[in-house]
Amino acid sequence: MGYSKKYLPLFLGLAVGAGVFLGSKLDFSNPSAKLFSYNPKKEKLNRLIDYIDYEYVDEINTDSIVEVTVNRILENLDPHSIYIPSEELEGITENMQGDFIGIGVSYYPYRDTISVINTIKGGPSEKSGIKAGDRILMADSDTLYGERLIRDGLANRLKGELNSQVQLRVYRKGKGIFDVVVKRGRVPIQSVDAAYMLDDKLGYVKVNRFAETTYKEFKTALDELIDKGAENMVIDLRDNGGGFIAPALKMADEFLKDDVLIMFTKNKKGAIENNFATNKGSFEQGKVYVLINENSASASEIFAGAIQDNDRGTIVGRRSYGKGLVQREMALGDGSAIRLTISRYYTPTGRSIQKPYANGNKEYFNEYMERYKNGELQNADSIQVADSLKFKTPGGKIVYGGGGIIPDIFVSKDTTRVGETLDYMLRSGRMGGYVFEELDKNRAYYNDLSEDEFNEKINIDDTFAQDFLKYSRQRGIEIELKNYEDQLKKYLKATMAQQLFGTGAFERIINKDDAMINKVLSLSKEE
Repeated sequence: MGYSKKYLPLFLGLAVGAGVFLGSKLDFSNPSAKLFSYNPKKEKLNRLIDYIDYEYVDEINTDSIVEVTVNRILENLDPHSIYIPSEELEGITENMQGDFIGIGVSYYPYRDTISVINTIKGGPSEKSGIKAGDRILMADSDTLYGERLIRDGLANRLKGELNSQVQLRVYRKGKGIFDVVVKRGRVPIQSVDAAYMLDDKLGYVKVNRFAETTYKEFKTALDELIDKGAENMVIDLRDNGGGFIAPALKMADEFLKDDVLIMFTKNKKGAIENNFATNKGSFEQGKVYVLINENSASASEIFAGAIQDNDRGTIVGRRSYGKGLVQREMALGDGSAIRLTISRYYTPTGRSIQKPYANGNKEYFNEYMERYKNGELQNADSIQVADSLKFKTPGGKIVYGGGGIIPDIFVSKDTTRVGETLDYMLRSGRMGGYVFEELDKNRAYYNDLSEDEFNEKINIDDTFAQDFLKYSRQRGIEIELKNYEDQLKKYLKATMAQQLFGTGAFERIINKDDAMINKVLSLSKEE
């Protein structure tokens, strides 16, 4: 598996980045004029920047100096206090709001053209008749093809004001070129990837992040599963890097009895803010299983900690990331912002799950990589815990603070790293690109299939899998998956299902024979 080892740091870096970047966001407000009052130390910095601006021998962009200064200041505070440049803030805000204004398509830049992978169900493009496989050539007078334009980010050209209209010029196989007018609308960014029944009594919901819309999505999914007969529930928070705290609290409230503590925060002055469950819970009786792994962070850990500390359910998987700091966002007036750590959060038993960061950011992030080296991801006995950080739940269960949520039931990571290789192929777009091109060879047939028909009729054979490996080699990526052809075929079929039917179809296929889900199925039958 030379390939997976080569790309492992990149893959992990992406996952850690998600966990580090996403934090709770609260409105920044401070009525005190003292916050921005005159301060000789701040004036010293202003004078230095002005001096450089007017007198330095070479022309220099003082804005860049300011950004470097801000970044250096925050780096010396903690790993999660960050500066967000103006060019990044809009996209980040959209992601955490849970929607954006656009035409509602996911696309693949195939041969330097916007090629529609699928349309958002109920979105503007679907209503206007856009279909998977269509090529969008122009938006009003803007040409939307060519290598340079693809690199410049074509998605922004399809965005605009709410209810504004855009005329698209579209090419479709069998129909040719035609024009269609699309009225831009709110396009959801899903945070609930899948919700379905694992068996006749066990429901499953996968949440990929905690955005403003997450609780509403989750509640809809939960209610639908209850209507289908779910008596027990699996909440999958693997690779969920966190986000807003409020949706995590509301989700936990659905499972906890009235007035029990969900979590509390404490700032540097010792002020404590408690968060309790209300009388709104709709699933306070059935069994609950929470799936976590080394990339589950922040709000994910708040949810898992609340369930674990209240003896409400079983945590299954591997030790979570270990982010127990709360950030507040403040705009800096030029389109940029900072997220500053303002407090720590604690689980109901009083434990902080924040891992140490006193030795600097480099060692902090390398700790994540150390879990691979010390065997923790393969063996629960390798997890290092301190007796001084031992806590006891009301039911007498021992839990530990000081660095993530330790699961009640440990499930090891695949030591062959096959999963990481396949995940990288998904994240890099290689697998999606190959699947798109294959679907495009017979687009009309695939577009007419229902999901049930797809699952019944479409089988990935050896030729299809070998052609994918050849496709990757031609693009400079050598993959060694000998003896793991079945896993490759499963990922290819899941990717096809995702492009045709969405993330729920992907998860339903990829979760077959999943180690953590199999463990939960076994536990649910034993208890």
